[in-house]
Amino acid sequence: MSEEAVIAQRSPFQVELTEGETYYWCACGRSQNQPFCDGSHKGTDFQPVAYQAEKTGTAYLCGCKRTSNKPMCDGTHKTV
Repeated sequence: MSEEAVIAQRSPFQVELTEGETYYWCACGRSQNQPFCDGSHKGTDFQPVAYQAEKTGTAYLCGCKRTSNKPMCDGTHKTV
């Protein structure tokens, strides 16, 4: 069974990350804590994507859940 992720928003989420910290990006689009996982994927085929921040600062995480560069935005939201 192949489900399609819910589009959380049609633009990236601007977030502040801390170097060395691990974040869990919501891949299903159902989390109420976007763009991060809150466990809402339970019962689906989705799993959160672990991402370790390479540097401290602003990052743009995918909101449409269709990026080819998970969890980073690659502009795919412009075509969905």
